Amino acid sequence: MSIEHYENFPVASVLCPPAIRPAVVAIYHFARTADDLADEGHATAAERLADLASYRADLVAACAGRTLSPRWTPVFTALAARVTQFALPHQLLHDLLDAFEQDVRNPPYADRASLLDYCRRSANPIGRLLLHLYGVDGADALREADAACTALQLINFWQDLSVDGPRGRLYVPESELAAHGVGRPELAACQDSPRSRALVRDLCQWAQGLMLAGAPLALRIPGRAGWELRLVVQGGLRILEKIAQMDHASLLHRPKLTAFDLPVLLWRAAAMRRAGP
Repeated sequence: MSIEHYENFPVASVLCPPAIRPAVVAIYHFARTADDLADEGHATAAERLADLASYRADLVAACAGRTLSPRWTPVFTALAARVTQFALPHQLLHDLLDAFEQDVRNPPYADRASLLDYCRRSANPIGRLLLHLYGVDGADALREADAACTALQLINFWQDLSVDGPRGRLYVPESELAAHGVGRPELAACQDSPRSRALVRDLCQWAQGLMLAGAPLALRIPGRAGWELRLVVQGGLRILEKIAQMDHASLLHRPKLTAFDLPVLLWRAAAMRRAGP
């Protein structure tokens, strides 16, 4: 469905409206580069934060039409043009950088509210930027976009438990761990148990509820963009379905979509017109 993928959204899809495709790609490369600064290579946390601070300085310069540093010229030259062309909200771009800086610090999350606050900056800006490009700004649409984007972020977390745990990236809130009697060391070591599976089941139900709350947005947006959103919604729900099919053992195995899932996604995306997701 897409030729490139950043953790929180697909871009350059054949379904992406051609008029906004350059802006979507510019946002993608901005976010992808910042994500790499925060997470790739062997830099120390201090070095990553320094790089992100320099990156933010170039974002400020790009939005103000000032001279850019040479380090990320292609990224910010493209982004600056689209910021001007589409009047992209600057704060949403800064929110993404806030989330990347938080990833470097890798804090624990006390409860669902603190994790939702992270998603507000790591995922929701993508949906709001896309809505801005689509010319959609109603309160209901914004609320649904936030729900769907947060759901996608959470689904990615619960899909990646077997990958993130050994890397020390634990997004499960402390309150959820305590409620199920699962310790952080168990999660980091990917120790499967009935308690951990019950934990994953509850986390997936939380994400599913948010996705279903956001799904009506796909019916608000017409044309190719609406169809792309339908497939994004169904892709997230399909991952949750696969986690359920493995009895919520995603600490042991990472479920993923394959080409065999595409007919199912297309059928379910079409069916959303009649009966919801």
